[in-house]
Amino acid sequence: MSEGRAGDASDGRAAVITISTSASRGDREDTGGPALESFARGLGVEVVGREVIPDERELIEGRLRWWCDEGGCELLLTTGGTGFGRYDVTPEATRAVIDREAPGLAEAMRAASREHTRHWMLSRAVAGIRERTVIVNFPGNPASIEQAGAAIAGALPHALALLAGRPTRH
Repeated sequence: MSEGRAGDASDGRAAVITISTSASRGDREDTGGPALESFARGLGVEVVGREVIPDERELIEGRLRWWCDEGGCELLLTTGGTGFGRYDVTPEATRAVIDREAPGLAEAMRAASREHTRHWMLSRAVAGIRERTVIVNFPGNPASIEQAGAAIAGALPHALALLAGRPTRH
């Protein structure tokens, strides 16, 4: 990662996973994935993978583990599956995979949404750490991705540097 907004020079690889049954079947266009990939590139990380998968908890857990453990990503961003819908299981899958939660990231994202939607508190997105990877659940809407991303963009380079054991400025 290039010089981050938080002032921490770092390197990083990222993957983006869109979690949507309809998009995975080709019934609708994946607009969240490209928006999230753009956000990641704006952080200066190399996006090494992007995929679209259905809302199936075991599959989500498996793909999260793969990108963290085999794919060598320091940052893993998901979009979709964080609401109240019957098949919205991204937070549960993420919690099953992470070692430690990073609640401040999810809280900041929800707070940033407050001025844009009256439903901001319905987001169940979580963020956490699996060994040396930060995983963050984003909403599915591209405008919401931009708003939520702006709230945490300054902190992510610092978080990634800390996990990598690189010197940081506090």
